[in-house]
Amino acid sequence: MFTKESFVISGENLLKKVKELIAEGNIRKITITDKGGKELMSFPLNVGLVGALFAPVLAAVGALAALIGECTITVDREVKKEEEKTI
Repeated sequence: MFTKESFVISGENLLKKVKELIAEGNIRKITITDKGGKELMSFPLNVGLVGALFAPVLAAVGALAALIGECTITVDREVKKEEEKTI
């Protein structure tokens, strides 16, 4: 089961937030949209994804952060079995 969360963030903090979300490990997909709701970038995260393979995506996020002022990050978060029972 998945839940969706959204964060409104400035472009200068975008890369930092994406790295934090990746470090959490229970994120399945990250979507970045502009103020108007237009999807700018979307990428899935796999459990076995290693840093070297993910470096080009982080480079693209960094470039995007330099170009936009404010954006929304939407994450699909995997809910663990224990959490599903309480929902």
